[in-house]
Amino acid sequence: MKAAQHAQQRLVDLQDLDTTLDRLAHRRRTLPELAEVDRLRSRLTELRDAIVGAETEVGDLDREQRKAEQDVDQVRARADRDQKRLDSGQVTSAKDLSGLQAEIGSLQRRQSDLEEVVLEIMERREETEGRVTTLRTDRAAAQEELDAVVQRRDTAQKEIDEESAATGAARTAVAKDVPEDLLNLYEKLRGQFDGVGAAKLYRGACQGCHLALNTVDLNRIRAAADDEVIRCEECRRILVRTPESGL
Repeated sequence: MKAAQHAQQRLVDLQDLDTTLDRLAHRRRTLPELAEVDRLRSRLTELRDAIVGAETEVGDLDREQRKAEQDVDQVRARADRDQKRLDSGQVTSAKDLSGLQAEIGSLQRRQSDLEEVVLEIMERREETEGRVTTLRTDRAAAQEELDAVVQRRDTAQKEIDEESAATGAARTAVAKDVPEDLLNLYEKLRGQFDGVGAAKLYRGACQGCHLALNTVDLNRIRAAADDEVIRCEECRRILVRTPESGL
């Protein structure tokens, strides 16, 4: 392949711009804020689920407390009725009086037990409500942190995108100086060799694979015409000759 020496040297500029674009793309993909956003979003999901579970538990305890309080009221009402019967003097039989007193005592013990149940439920409810409050506080803090990280991510991405756009425009201008066949070869090699399709020959070494060329290859390059496109025998990238090639 033949190409003017100036066009070949423009490949070095093109490679530098492509390397910058690749670096910017990699930086954009690996911004630490991206992982932090994912972590905080997962944390918020966990907190939302925990809040829903705790709020559901509070609702269940509310119903359980109302049921227990109704049981207390029923037992208390029954005990009050029995006490009124006892106090009224309507029951005169010793056996009936004894049975009524025993029932009142049983109801009072039952009422005491149920009141203990109510207190235990109230304590559990208070504890669960405290957990809901803590979870809501944690959620608000996580949301605030997420908002800040998202803002940092967006700022960083905007800066990268602006630099990429400017670099891309410069690349387009440089690519116009490279003949189509040489540009196609360069693009093909870039795809094959980790984004590097052209490299300088610097002091007898290829800057693509960083291997020194042997004497035979250097002599061959010395003898080549200026417009001949040279390939590295080791890595097959395009070798661009410069005054610092050591020829």
